[in-house]
Amino acid sequence: MSGAPLAAHHPDQQVFDRHRGLLFSVAYRLLGTAADAEDAVQDAWFKWSAADRSQVADAKAYLTRIVSHLAVERLRSTRAKREAYVGPWLPEPVLTEPDVAEAAVDAESVSMAMLVVLESLSPLERAVFVLKEVFAFSHAEIAEAVERSEPAVRQAAHRAREHVRARRPRFAADPSRQRAATERFFAAATGGDVNALMELLSPDVTLWTDGGGKVRQALLPVVGATTVAGWFARIGSVTYQGVAPVDMKAELVTLNGAPGIVFSGPDRVIATVTFDFDADGRITTIHNVANPDKLHAVTTGTAYDLGAGAERGW
Repeated sequence: MSGAPLAAHHPDQQVFDRHRGLLFSVAYRLLGTAADAEDAVQDAWFKWSAADRSQVADAKAYLTRIVSHLAVERLRSTRAKREAYVGPWLPEPVLTEPDVAEAAVDAESVSMAMLVVLESLSPLERAVFVLKEVFAFSHAEIAEAVERSEPAVRQAAHRAREHVRARRPRFAADPSRQRAATERFFAAATGGDVNALMELLSPDVTLWTDGGGKVRQALLPVVGATTVAGWFARIGSVTYQGVAPVDMKAELVTLNGAPGIVFSGPDRVIATVTFDFDADGRITTIHNVANPDKLHAVTTGTAYDLGAGAERGW
């Protein structure tokens, strides 16, 4: 992972490094971008290296509280910027280990669809939901991390859980079925097969595209199987962002804990595509990130381990 190098001789570097993956996992779920999460982890290192660690009984809990607090502060400061964003704001995708989820909840909690739902929570609700439901923090531990009373945290946890449940119905997603559908979509899109695409899409499928005003993308969601299938069937026949079809490369990868597609030109990553499925395995939502500012993490090729550690549900 990126970030400023830690001083090799620092006596507590090993302790910090042991928990660095966990800290990134927390910060990424709270912030939705890898760059901001890396910054929060780096700021946590500075606070850790300056702290009186003789008073720290549990380094893991202490560091997680620090990074959570830093992430919430950063989230509050970026809210206005996100509200003024050109077109839909989507999270920054990251490559993940194919087996990111020893528990399916790990993959679900870091999916693009879930991060979009988390984006609609207040910073406090988002932090409480992630720490409680994904990382199994107690209400008392969360209260300390977000500097709120325990009753306020319990109330925020209840609101957040209801909000997420309403927007993210749970069903048993079959990973092998998802991968098969993604592979069929990949073949159909790169082959320009509209009929095959139509078979994979839910009739009211929605495509969200994020160009951030940097590249041309749809500023409003594209809705309906016919329109969305047409959009992707053109990939193999039109020049996209200055890249001719013959120079376009598509690759099946694991993005945010699920199968996805990375489109590249000769010299850069152009876009990522991830999917959300219904209980029948049909594609209901497609998230297409093309803003070059949000493709750095994928471009580096770093695969993140975003597992939360223990199996739990919500």
